[in-house]
Amino acid sequence: ESEIPVQKKVRAALEILGLDPLALANEGKLCAIAAEKDADRLIKTMKQDPAGREARIIGRVIREPAGMVILKTESGGRRIVDWPSGEPIPRIC
Repeated sequence: ESEIPVQKKVRAALEILGLDPLALANEGKLCAIAAEKDADRLIKTMKQDPAGREARIIGRVIREPAGMVILKTESGGRRIVDWPSGEPIPRIC
């Protein structure tokens, strides 16, 4: 959770509102999956562009439990990240 690049002020506002940043629309973000042997090179390449300045490795794929995303929380716990359900919260432009 702490490795997901969300600005501190945004994270604080979302916490006050009780919103999960993973369940909100967010333009201009990319979540890529790459072979472990290519990950560092991919991050280095992405950081060469200003849009990729916050690129980082935030997790890894493991064999079990298959098909699940488990998030390590900032408090040291773990939680399953579910697909968003219902309508997404609309963007305010």
